[in-house]
Order: sequence, then C-alpha cells, then structure tokens
Amino acid sequence: MPRSRRYDGRTLLTHFLALALALTLQTTQSASEARLRFTAAPEWKPQTVTSMMRVGEYTLPRAEGDPEDAVLIVYYFGTTGGSVQANIDRWLGQLTQPDGRPTKEIATTRSRRINGLAVTDFDASGTYVAEVSPGSQEHHNKPGFRLRAVIVETARGPYFIRVLGPASTIAKWDTTMEAFLQGLEFR
Repeated sequence: MPRSRRYDGRTLLTHFLALALALTLQTTQSASEARLRFTAAPEWKPQTVTSMMRVGEYTLPRAEGDPEDAVLIVYYFGTTGGSVQANIDRWLGQLTQPDGRPTKEIATTRSRRINGLAVTDFDASGTYVAEVSPGSQEHHNKPGFRLRAVIVETARGPYFIRVLGPASTIAKWDTTMEAFLQGLEFR
C-alpha cells in the first residue's frame, strides 16, 4: 500500500505556484511561437526569401502569351504594417486606369473569416505604377497587370500576402489562390 503524504499549506502553495508558473511559461512560449501556416501549390516555384520581413516567396508561372511570371510574397512586419484601410489606399495608388478613372472605382475589397482569421482581400487591375523600390523616384510602368493583396489579421499582428503580375497569369491561378487562402492557419 502506498505511503500517504501529508503536506502543509505552505508546501501545497509552493507546488501550486510551480505548476502555475510552468503552465504560464508553456502557454506564453506557445503563443509567442505561433505563426501563420500555409501550403503553397506544388506548381508555384519557391524563391529564396531575401528579407526578414518576407515569410515566403513564390513564382507563379505565366499564362501563355504573358511577358512574365507573377509573384506571390507573404510579408510579416510584427505588430506594425498599418491599418487595413491604409494598406488598401496604398495599393489603390499603385495602379492607374487606362481611361483615367480612379482605381477605387474598379477595385474590389472583401472581408471574411477563414479558419477563424479575419481576412481582407483586395483585387484590382490596371497599369502597375508603384515605386521600383521604397522611396525611389523611378516607377514601374506595366500595363495589363493585376494586384491581389490579402491582409490576414492574427494575434501577433497582420500578415500580408501580395500577388502581382500580368492579369491573365493571376486569373490562371485564381482557383489555386483561393485554395491557398482556405488553408491558412495561425498556430
């Protein structure tokens, strides 16, 4: 028969506090290690990530007749990165329309939940005129391009997914892109 142990209140309190601390550390460690998880399509070609702000980068092979491939980049800036609206406004400024209309008139924005995550999906086509690099006076001039950008809000801050390339190439990957988004998880 096992020997019975008697604990005084102080010993019990010490054991309780040690257990609580261990559980807190485990929970804190798990929460701090949580990140956005995703699975890229096998047809997408992984690229070497060249920046600490990039979580993943893929080349989406071009549609027949297009001059170049599309690129999908997943960014994470920690708790920074601006509001959803500030990012939408910035993306609107990266495209112009051949008829002079504001891109806002043709862009679509959709908010939804995917696997418990708040997701905002921006989509617009036009001439891509963003700065060649941040702060540069030189701008791209790529007509017939499409920008699809997604903000995924998580407990550790937003992740940004940007798909950019010729409009027909992006259209070629629309269904695959939707499957990619449906597979997003934060754990």
